[in-house]
Amino acid sequence: MSELVELSQGERDALEKLEERQRPVRRGAVLQRENEPCNELFILRKGLMMSYVLLADGSRQILRFLFPGDMLGVSSAVYQEAPETLAALSDCVVSPFDRAALAEIMREHPRLSALILVYCQIERVALTDRLAALGRTSAKARVAALLLELRNRLRTTNKSIANAFALGLTQEEIGDATGLTAVHVNRMLRQLEEDGLITRESGRVTLLDERALGHAANYVNRYKGLDLSWLPPPRS
Repeated sequence: MSELVELSQGERDALEKLEERQRPVRRGAVLQRENEPCNELFILRKGLMMSYVLLADGSRQILRFLFPGDMLGVSSAVYQEAPETLAALSDCVVSPFDRAALAEIMREHPRLSALILVYCQIERVALTDRLAALGRTSAKARVAALLLELRNRLRTTNKSIANAFALGLTQEEIGDATGLTAVHVNRMLRQLEEDGLITRESGRVTLLDERALGHAANYVNRYKGLDLSWLPPPRS
């Protein structure tokens, strides 16, 4: 949140209180399972996670990739059962907290409540983009958009990342996020390489022509162009 606004000391203290407890989550472990009771929310402190749903035919649709600093399970706060599964794509550390702690944040720190709303809306619009892409863009555009999204999200927590980054995903996981088979994902990655847009080596991807890649993907970075002038002032 401090990337968007300068937080007051009271706001920082409130957020730090949410992160007092820490829980390790091993790669491949499920933190929250779809359709099971959910009583906790989480802040991801370290690692990479994903949220997904299982479809009637047993296939998996990945909804979001989650990065350090993300608040996990917010949608679960309004349901008795979790609407999505949260699983670790790497060894992770999360900070669990209950709904009462979220209610206290909203009561005592209205600007933090507004910022939670801001992030929920960013995610909603990004999911809308993904939905439009699944229905209306080519396989190459979907994969290109996902590469740009991953790089931009990684950059929010590591400013040293330029155009090269560790992908951290299997081709099956990319396929489950873009509605493609692993074989099709591999073909699209090769095509992006042949077009001179990316290179791949030892699990790392380098974006060679970011502008052309963005044009091919019809990609919009939803973390830019924000208008936060309406946010309420912080409480001391």
